[in-house]
Amino acid sequence: MPRSKQRSSFDQVSEFDRERTVAYRECGLSFREIGSRVGRNQTTVMRIGDRWMQEGTTDRRVRSHLPQCTTSRDDRNIVRMFDAFAVTDHSVTSRTIAQATQSVTHHPVSARTIRRHLQQSGLGARRPLLRLPLTQNHRRLRRQWCDERRMWTAEWKEIVFTDESRFCLQYHDGRIRVWRHRGERMLNSCVMLRHTGPAPGIMVCGGIGYHFRTPLVRIAGTLNSQGYISEVLEPVVIPYLQGLLTAIFQQDNAQPHVARIVQGFFVNRRIELLPWPARSPALSSMENMWSMVAERLPQITSQAVTQDQLWQRVEAA
Repeated sequence: MPRSKQRSSFDQVSEFDRERTVAYRECGLSFREIGSRVGRNQTTVMRIGDRWMQEGTTDRRVRSHLPQCTTSRDDRNIVRMFDAFAVTDHSVTSRTIAQATQSVTHHPVSARTIRRHLQQSGLGARRPLLRLPLTQNHRRLRRQWCDERRMWTAEWKEIVFTDESRFCLQYHDGRIRVWRHRGERMLNSCVMLRHTGPAPGIMVCGGIGYHFRTPLVRIAGTLNSQGYISEVLEPVVIPYLQGLLTAIFQQDNAQPHVARIVQGFFVNRRIELLPWPARSPALSSMENMWSMVAERLPQITSQAVTQDQLWQRVEAA
């Protein structure tokens, strides 16, 4: 006798199989034999046969859903409660909203119910956008910087944007997802390793212009003002700027960049600097370039295991 196939407990019996069950039963087959042929257990087959004998139909009964634990008024209160919290904090948890809703409606509401109603109202949980904390003075200076250059067109072609970025081995930025079934969370293939201490990696410096880019520079150790001059400015930036008719050099306000020895270096070499407001990495085109490099790294060959391999992959990206 062939073995019946394993089926999910939620797999409904099709109309075709229900009619087959009745036909086999009228032909005199046993419930065991019918179950083997339609791929169902004996209890299911007996239930279909008994209903045919008692009610003369094999149609599936309409199942009643669980009663809704909240009224339409409660549903509106849930959304209003979120709106009240969201004035100051969009990271409020569903459990907190459930507790606040319960204090108003005086009957228990689960956090799952809260999440469902928020999703039905068009809300969804997303990763927050990360940014630097800004004071009012920071915002004022950034706005002033943008207003002074809002009419620039051809002037942007003269700017050489530069920046440093650190790339780490086995770095996970939250973009990577794994496809898995329920209960597979702990599988090795679904787990990503992370370092508990400082992750090994490399520091890279580079620059871009309107039609060009500078060579990448791998910085050894911690970058200080003297190293900035000897490793970046003298061997890379100066020869590069000398090949341009006109150029304005941009750098952020990191400590090695604004050191007195570095500012004197720019004056002696007659390098024009673009004034830069504090805490304004988003104004630089380099931020987008580093993001593009980070996105391309996983697509280049296999994962780097040494810092030298990581450097090769960053150059290739």
